Amino acid sequence: MQKKRLIIAITGATGAVYGVRMLQVLREQGEWEAHFLISDAGVVSLKHEMGMKRSELSELADVSHGIDEIGASIASGGFKTEGMVIAPCSMKTLAAVAHGFGDNLISRAADVVLKERRRLVLMPRETPLNLIHIRNMATVAEAGGVIFPPMPAFYNKTDALSAMVDETVGRVLELFGVNVEGLYKPWEGM
Repeated sequence: MQKKRLIIAITGATGAVYGVRMLQVLREQGEWEAHFLISDAGVVSLKHEMGMKRSELSELADVSHGIDEIGASIASGGFKTEGMVIAPCSMKTLAAVAHGFGDNLISRAADVVLKERRRLVLMPRETPLNLIHIRNMATVAEAGGVIFPPMPAFYNKTDALSAMVDETVGRVLELFGVNVEGLYKPWEGM
């Protein structure tokens, strides 16, 4: 049986924990194949925020791609994936995606996902937002992308950072049909 493929990219915005946790969750899913890539600024954030090296993260993925590997499988629409998540998504990467500027494998793979009408989820990490950021988000949404800022939910009444990360990661991965049972408790009403 062919595994479902999902591309996970990490860029230089704060919040590398989201991409790392997605790779960890996908690693536990036998029917999923994770394709991973990280920008140079993402490597800096990963080291600063989590004390991890790129090589450690690559071990969590089924396939790891280099940022300048423009000839990679995920750079072609003929390579079937369920889509892509950029977690976190820097404003630089958001701008590149919004304007079709495929200068590296992250923005090229995102462009492929959009042109093939697959699901693209961007998790932008910036605040406050300026009008350029907002317009770039609108452009991506109009092209079919999902803008999913990682905002914690407080209705589960947790103050544990890991639970807040899991809730966001679970909600994003559910968009692709990943089994996230036990990762978080969805809102069921009052």
